[in-house]
Amino acid sequence: MSTPRWYNALEKAVSQHPNSSLFQLATIDEAGKPHVRSHIHRAFLVPPSSPAFPLLVTSTDVRTPKIEQIAHANTVELAWWINATSDQFRISGLARIFVAPEHAISAPPRAALGCAGIGAVEASGIDWEAKRRELFDAVSEKMRATWCRPAPGMPLKGGYEEMNDWPVRVPKPSETKTEKEKELAKVALSNYAIIVIEPLKVDWVQLAISPNRRTFFTREGGSWREEPVVP
Repeated sequence: MSTPRWYNALEKAVSQHPNSSLFQLATIDEAGKPHVRSHIHRAFLVPPSSPAFPLLVTSTDVRTPKIEQIAHANTVELAWWINATSDQFRISGLARIFVAPEHAISAPPRAALGCAGIGAVEASGIDWEAKRRELFDAVSEKMRATWCRPAPGMPLKGGYEEMNDWPVRVPKPSETKTEKEKELAKVALSNYAIIVIEPLKVDWVQLAISPNRRTFFTREGGSWREEPVVP
Protein backbone atom coordinates (compact mmCIF):
# COMPACT_ATOMS: atom_id res chain seq x y z
CA MET A 1 0.00 0.00 0.00
CA SER A 2 1.08 3.58 -0.62
CA THR A 3 -0.29 6.98 0.32
CA PRO A 4 -3.22 8.09 -1.88
CA ARG A 5 -2.69 10.58 -4.67
CA TRP A 6 -4.92 13.23 -3.08
CA TYR A 7 -2.85 13.07 0.12
CA ASN A 8 0.43 13.44 -1.76
CA ALA A 9 -0.89 16.59 -3.45
CA LEU A 10 -2.28 18.06 -0.23
CA GLU A 11 0.81 17.32 1.84
CA LYS A 12 3.08 18.81 -0.82
CA ALA A 13 0.96 21.96 -1.09
CA VAL A 14 0.87 22.51 2.67
CA SER A 15 4.60 21.85 3.12
CA GLN A 16 5.51 24.23 0.29
CA HIS A 17 2.98 26.88 1.30
CA PRO A 18 2.76 26.97 5.14
CA ASN A 19 0.28 29.85 5.02
CA SER A 20 -2.25 27.47 3.47
CA SER A 21 -2.99 25.82 6.80
CA LEU A 22 -6.57 27.04 7.24
CA PHE A 23 -9.62 24.94 6.43
CA GLN A 24 -13.33 24.95 7.32
CA LEU A 25 -14.65 22.09 9.45
CA ALA A 26 -18.33 21.18 9.62
CA THR A 27 -20.08 19.15 12.32
CA ILE A 28 -23.71 18.47 13.17
CA ASP A 29 -25.47 18.76 16.53
CA GLU A 30 -28.09 16.48 18.10
CA ALA A 31 -30.87 18.29 16.24
CA GLY A 32 -29.15 17.66 12.90
CA LYS A 33 -28.18 21.33 12.51
CA PRO A 34 -24.82 21.92 10.78
CA HIS A 35 -22.10 24.07 12.32
CA VAL A 36 -18.97 25.23 10.50
CA ARG A 37 -15.86 27.08 11.63
CA SER A 38 -12.28 27.68 10.51
CA HIS A 39 -9.54 25.41 11.80
CA ILE A 40 -5.77 25.40 11.61
CA HIS A 41 -4.05 22.26 10.38
CA ARG A 42 -1.61 20.95 12.98
CA ALA A 43 -0.17 17.73 11.58
CA PHE A 44 -0.50 14.75 9.29
CA LEU A 45 -0.17 11.24 10.67
CA VAL A 46 0.58 8.32 8.37
CA PRO A 47 0.43 4.82 9.91
CA PRO A 48 3.72 3.05 9.09
CA SER A 49 1.89 -0.22 8.44
CA SER A 50 -1.01 1.36 6.55
CA PRO A 51 0.15 4.42 4.55
CA ALA A 52 -3.09 4.33 2.54
CA PHE A 53 -4.89 5.62 5.65
CA PRO A 54 -3.41 9.10 6.34
CA LEU A 55 -4.90 11.16 9.16
CA LEU A 56 -5.36 14.91 9.61
CA VAL A 57 -4.87 16.57 13.00
CA THR A 58 -6.24 19.90 14.19
CA SER A 59 -6.82 21.40 17.63
CA THR A 60 -9.56 23.08 19.63
CA ASP A 61 -10.69 24.23 23.06
CA VAL A 62 -12.27 21.37 24.99
CA ARG A 63 -15.04 23.74 26.14
CA THR A 64 -16.37 24.46 22.63
CA PRO A 65 -19.69 23.00 21.40
CA LYS A 66 -17.96 21.01 18.65
CA ILE A 67 -16.64 18.61 21.29
CA GLU A 68 -20.14 17.40 22.16
CA GLN A 69 -21.18 17.57 18.51
CA ILE A 70 -18.40 15.19 17.49
CA ALA A 71 -19.13 12.98 20.48
CA HIS A 72 -22.74 12.79 19.30
CA ALA A 73 -22.00 12.32 15.59
CA ASN A 74 -18.39 11.74 14.64
CA THR A 75 -18.96 12.20 10.90
CA VAL A 76 -17.35 15.47 9.77
CA GLU A 77 -16.51 17.26 6.54
CA LEU A 78 -13.92 19.90 5.78
CA ALA A 79 -13.25 22.22 2.86
CA TRP A 80 -9.63 23.20 2.25
CA TRP A 81 -8.74 25.79 -0.39
CA ILE A 82 -5.05 26.06 -1.29
CA ASN A 83 -4.79 29.49 -2.86
CA ALA A 84 -1.16 29.09 -3.94
CA THR A 85 -1.96 26.06 -6.12
CA SER A 86 -5.66 26.70 -6.86
CA ASP A 87 -6.61 23.30 -5.43
CA GLN A 88 -9.69 22.56 -3.36
CA PHE A 89 -10.02 19.50 -1.17
CA ARG A 90 -13.34 18.52 0.35
CA ILE A 91 -12.72 15.73 2.80
CA SER A 92 -15.34 13.77 4.71
CA GLY A 93 -14.68 11.13 7.30
CA LEU A 94 -14.69 10.28 10.98
CA ALA A 95 -13.28 12.33 13.85
CA ARG A 96 -11.86 11.38 17.23
CA ILE A 97 -11.17 13.78 20.10
CA PHE A 98 -8.22 13.48 22.47
CA VAL A 99 -8.39 15.61 25.61
CA ALA A 100 -6.46 16.03 28.85
CA PRO A 101 -6.75 13.02 31.19
CA GLU A 102 -8.76 15.06 33.71
CA HIS A 103 -11.58 15.62 31.24
CA ALA A 104 -14.32 13.07 30.73
CA ILE A 105 -16.29 13.37 27.49
CA SER A 106 -18.67 11.14 25.64
CA ALA A 107 -16.97 9.69 22.61
CA PRO A 108 -17.40 6.95 20.01
CA PRO A 109 -15.73 3.61 20.85
CA ARG A 110 -11.98 3.55 20.34
CA ALA A 111 -12.44 0.83 17.73
CA ALA A 112 -15.14 2.78 15.90
CA LEU A 113 -16.15 1.25 12.57
CA GLY A 114 -14.17 2.81 9.74
CA CYS A 115 -11.28 4.10 11.86
CA ALA A 116 -8.71 1.71 10.42
CA GLY A 117 -6.13 4.50 10.16
CA ILE A 118 -6.47 5.51 13.78
CA GLY A 119 -6.37 1.85 14.74
CA ALA A 120 -3.17 1.36 12.74
CA VAL A 121 -1.52 4.39 14.38
CA GLU A 122 -2.48 3.05 17.80
CA ALA A 123 -1.15 -0.39 16.89
CA SER A 124 2.17 1.26 16.04
CA GLY A 125 2.35 2.49 19.65
CA ILE A 126 1.37 6.16 19.45
CA ASP A 127 0.90 7.92 22.78
CA TRP A 128 -2.00 10.33 22.19
CA GLU A 129 -1.33 12.30 25.35
CA ALA A 130 2.30 12.78 24.32
CA LYS A 131 1.15 13.88 20.84
CA ARG A 132 -1.32 16.34 22.39
CA ARG A 133 1.44 17.86 24.51
CA GLU A 134 3.85 17.95 21.57
CA LEU A 135 1.37 19.91 19.45
CA PHE A 136 0.55 22.20 22.38
CA ASP A 137 4.25 23.07 22.73
CA ALA A 138 4.49 23.74 18.99
CA VAL A 139 2.01 26.65 18.93
CA SER A 140 2.89 30.26 19.76
CA GLU A 141 2.74 31.82 23.21
CA LYS A 142 -0.13 34.01 22.03
CA MET A 143 -2.10 30.99 20.84
CA ARG A 144 -1.55 29.15 24.12
CA ALA A 145 -2.94 32.19 25.95
CA THR A 146 -6.29 31.77 24.17
CA TRP A 147 -6.92 28.59 26.14
CA CYS A 148 -6.72 30.54 29.41
CA ARG A 149 -9.70 32.70 28.57
CA PRO A 150 -13.26 32.07 29.78
CA ALA A 151 -15.12 29.43 27.77
CA PRO A 152 -15.65 30.44 24.12
CA GLY A 153 -19.07 31.94 23.51
CA MET A 154 -19.63 33.16 27.06
CA PRO A 155 -21.11 36.68 27.40
CA LEU A 156 -18.67 39.51 28.13
CA LYS A 157 -20.57 41.01 31.04
CA GLY A 158 -17.95 43.72 31.43
CA GLY A 159 -17.91 44.51 27.70
CA TYR A 160 -14.80 44.30 25.54
CA GLU A 161 -12.80 45.99 28.34
CA GLU A 162 -13.02 42.73 30.27
CA MET A 163 -10.63 41.23 27.73
CA ASN A 164 -7.84 43.54 28.93
CA ASP A 165 -7.42 41.33 32.00
CA TRP A 166 -6.76 38.18 30.02
CA PRO A 167 -3.20 36.83 29.63
CA VAL A 168 -1.64 37.50 26.25
CA ARG A 169 1.31 35.10 26.35
CA VAL A 170 1.74 31.69 27.95
CA PRO A 171 5.08 29.82 27.74
CA LYS A 172 5.51 26.10 27.30
CA PRO A 173 5.08 24.17 30.58
CA SER A 174 8.80 23.31 30.43
CA GLU A 175 9.76 26.99 30.13
CA THR A 176 7.65 28.53 32.89
CA LYS A 177 9.58 30.59 35.46
CA THR A 178 6.99 31.87 37.92
CA GLU A 179 4.09 30.29 39.78
CA LYS A 180 1.71 32.42 37.74
CA GLU A 181 3.18 31.15 34.47
CA LYS A 182 2.99 27.56 35.74
CA GLU A 183 -0.69 27.96 36.59
CA LEU A 184 -1.51 29.57 33.24
CA ALA A 185 0.33 26.84 31.33
CA LYS A 186 -1.52 24.20 33.35
CA VAL A 187 -4.91 25.75 32.57
CA ALA A 188 -4.12 26.20 28.87
CA LEU A 189 -2.88 22.62 28.48
CA SER A 190 -5.96 21.31 30.27
CA ASN A 191 -8.27 23.13 27.86
CA TYR A 192 -6.30 22.07 24.77
CA ALA A 193 -7.69 19.17 22.75
CA ILE A 194 -6.74 17.62 19.43
CA ILE A 195 -9.12 16.35 16.77
CA VAL A 196 -7.94 13.51 14.56
CA ILE A 197 -9.80 13.15 11.27
CA GLU A 198 -9.81 9.90 9.31
CA PRO A 199 -10.70 10.64 5.64
CA LEU A 200 -13.09 8.26 3.91
CA LYS A 201 -14.06 10.36 0.87
CA VAL A 202 -12.18 13.16 -0.88
CA ASP A 203 -13.30 15.53 -3.64
CA TRP A 204 -10.23 17.12 -5.24
CA VAL A 205 -10.64 19.99 -7.70
CA GLN A 206 -7.61 21.24 -9.64
CA LEU A 207 -8.33 24.72 -10.99
CA ALA A 208 -4.77 25.53 -12.11
CA ILE A 209 -5.12 23.00 -14.91
CA SER A 210 -6.98 23.87 -18.12
CA PRO A 211 -9.42 22.31 -18.54
CA ASN A 212 -10.01 22.00 -14.80
CA ARG A 213 -9.95 18.53 -13.25
CA ARG A 214 -12.08 17.05 -10.52
CA THR A 215 -11.64 13.61 -8.98
CA PHE A 216 -13.66 11.69 -6.40
CA PHE A 217 -11.65 9.41 -4.11
CA THR A 218 -13.48 6.76 -2.07
CA ARG A 219 -11.77 4.51 0.42
CA GLU A 220 -12.56 0.87 -0.23
CA GLY A 221 -10.88 -1.70 1.96
CA GLY A 222 -7.16 -0.96 1.97
CA SER A 223 -7.08 1.26 -1.09
CA TRP A 224 -8.74 4.26 -2.74
CA ARG A 225 -10.98 4.18 -5.80
CA GLU A 226 -10.54 7.19 -8.11
CA GLU A 227 -13.33 8.51 -10.32
CA PRO A 228 -12.85 11.47 -12.71
CA VAL A 229 -15.97 13.68 -12.73
CA VAL A 230 -17.17 16.90 -14.29
CA PRO A 231 -15.66 19.90 -12.44
